Amino acid sequence: MTEIDAKIDALVPAWLHLPDIAEMLDVQVTRVRQLVRDGQLIAVRRGENRTLQVPAAFIDGDKVVKGLAGTLTLLRDDGYNDEEMLEWLFTPDPTLPGTPAQALSENRGTEVKRRAQALAV
Repeated sequence: MTEIDAKIDALVPAWLHLPDIAEMLDVQVTRVRQLVRDGQLIAVRRGENRTLQVPAAFIDGDKVVKGLAGTLTLLRDDGYNDEEMLEWLFTPDPTLPGTPAQALSENRGTEVKRRAQALAV
């Protein structure tokens, strides 16, 4: 759980508060906090009240986007911090096309993970 800088905040189109995610996933807020602690979601403090928020692109209906947790693990293993991961996930890549976050939501996780692994080289 980190603070967000304006550049990265501007890259992420929409954010969700933890209680909203809990409602979408039909779980308790404590479970959402556990997902953040376990590294399956990234939450940052933002807004006037500095509340914890997660990019809306990480939630697909009633579940976490397929492939997100594995991608976050790969990036973390490559030494990326939360802000760097958000920047990578939400920066447009013309060769994908779109952003890695978009590709994950479109079930193109294999390609996103391949690119994340290539970052370590």
